[in-house]
Amino acid sequence: MTDVNPNDFLEVGVVISLHGFRGDLKLRTLPTGDLALPGARKVYLKDSEGRLVQYEAVRSSRHKQNILLRLAGSENLEAAERLVGASVWMAKADLPELDDYRYYLSDLEGLDVVDHKLGAIGQVVGMFSTPAHDILEVDGPTGEILIPAIEPFLVSVDRDKAQLHVNLPEGLVPEAESTP
Repeated sequence: MTDVNPNDFLEVGVVISLHGFRGDLKLRTLPTGDLALPGARKVYLKDSEGRLVQYEAVRSSRHKQNILLRLAGSENLEAAERLVGASVWMAKADLPELDDYRYYLSDLEGLDVVDHKLGAIGQVVGMFSTPAHDILEVDGPTGEILIPAIEPFLVSVDRDKAQLHVNLPEGLVPEAESTP
């Protein structure tokens, strides 16, 4: 168990079921978790009291749209079964480096979103996954804006200015209501 700053961790998935007879856990990845989990050496599962418990990852692989994860000490059905439903976390320091065009959710949350035509449209407040791709949730003066987290919509991140530059199609951002 560890009592550390939760800001040092990123939630990357949820154990949704078991897979096979060797205690493999089937994980539904959270946004950007599919970037972090393959090749992970250690992960943390949140226990019933909300504490993060460290586990050594013996095996991690992709399986369809999920990740299969085998943990040391949980290599049988009985031991693994008690982990179903747990959230899976990784220390930010253990996350693999990404190329210049990929980001973890924690890198984007709180950034101001600037469209090349409309200017500032809001701030990144979250992200969720769909079968096709991740979707950024942006909160702005016109309400919630959902932006596909793919090219050509996401253009660049300016870390110095804490801005995410986007190129949105016309009609994606609702027009502000004019007041008489």
